[in-house]
Amino acid sequence: MDKRERAAIFRDRLHQAMLRADITKSGLSRATQVDRSTIGQLLKDDHPRLPNAQLAADVADVLSVSTDWLLGLTNRPETPGDIVAAAMSLSPAERSSADAQLLEWHQEAAGYKVRHVPATLPDILKTERMLRWEYASFAERQTPEAFTAMRDQRALLSEGVYDYEIAIPLHEIEACAAGTSYYRDADRDMRFEQLEFLADHCERMLPRLRIFLFDARKVFSSPVTVFGPNLAVVYVGQCYLAFREVERVKSLTAHFDWLVRSAVVDARDVPGHIRGLMA
Repeated sequence: MDKRERAAIFRDRLHQAMLRADITKSGLSRATQVDRSTIGQLLKDDHPRLPNAQLAADVADVLSVSTDWLLGLTNRPETPGDIVAAAMSLSPAERSSADAQLLEWHQEAAGYKVRHVPATLPDILKTERMLRWEYASFAERQTPEAFTAMRDQRALLSEGVYDYEIAIPLHEIEACAAGTSYYRDADRDMRFEQLEFLADHCERMLPRLRIFLFDARKVFSSPVTVFGPNLAVVYVGQCYLAFREVERVKSLTAHFDWLVRSAVVDARDVPGHIRGLMA
């Protein structure tokens, strides 16, 4: 890009940024501590004029834009810090499935496909008895809220508001059936009720709901949910790590697709597999 072209881009973008910031030439000259005529020369279109590095940085700082954008090196006017903040954020993760942030993300995904790798069994398909057992050490009031939230989400799924794909480690289903590991203190009747509930919904809601089982000895995934094309969330314990930058969302979508391709039990075979473990 030659000097005249870059100067024209700088002039246009400087004018845009000043309008957006509602700042005059006099106001910008005071804020950057240069003569008003210097700012005027940068805005004149009769000859190319570019600022020195110091002035370019000061102007960008005052107008809350990036120097790269002013100089035509990027089409994103935000500063690098603002871009990172917009692309990635941390949100507190409540133990309750009725977490308002989680529900808001599901509503945001209306009309899209939700891809989900749960930390245990998928919350959206848990029975009330299972939720009560899991939340026993937390506030009692959370259990009714969580169950109501999950019932509402299942209703949205049944109504076709969004499609749901879930990838679960095979050992999670096996542990629930055998009463080992995470489920070692869970009552057998409660575990089998939960597994039958899961198998029943897999049958009734196919293809809107598809569950795949993968072998965690061959492939691995942290708990993650991809809410359509614009948001992906990784669960890291006490907080959610949310990504909105398109390439990061695409990467996590590709990761989920890899889990599906690596599944040892396909969606149509999951109900029979679950009932076989129960038998």
